Amino acid sequence: MPDHRYPLMINGVPVAEAPEEIDICNAEQLRIVLLEAAGRGHATIVADMTRTRFCDSSGFSVLVAAHQRALAEGGGLRLVIPDGSRVLRIFTVIGLGRFIPRFASLDQALPAAPAAAAD
Repeated sequence: MPDHRYPLMINGVPVAEAPEEIDICNAEQLRIVLLEAAGRGHATIVADMTRTRFCDSSGFSVLVAAHQRALAEGGGLRLVIPDGSRVLRIFTVIGLGRFIPRFASLDQALPAAPAAAAD
C-alpha cells in the first residue's frame, strides 16, 4: 500500500496520491497531506485520483478547501481523474469542474517544466 502521508515531488510539483476511497474516515489524512505540500511553499499542487473509486462529500470538501488555499497563494489544485472514472461522474454532476481543473492523466496535470537556460 502506498504511503499517503506525504506528497511526492515530480518536476518540483508536489503530487499527492489519493487513496482508493475518500470518505469521512480518511478525508482528514488527505487534507493534512495537501496542507503539508502547501506549507512547503508550493502554490500548485496535484492530487492524483487515478486509483480513487469513491469520494464522498467530505473528500470533495477537502479538495475545494485545498484549491481555495492554493489560489490564495497564486497557484491552484490540479486533479487527475481519468476519463470513465466513477469519481469523474460525481465531480461533473456536482459542478466542481467549473472551479477545479481536472486532467485525465498525471502527465497532463503537471505544469510544463521550465526551459533550461542556454549558456
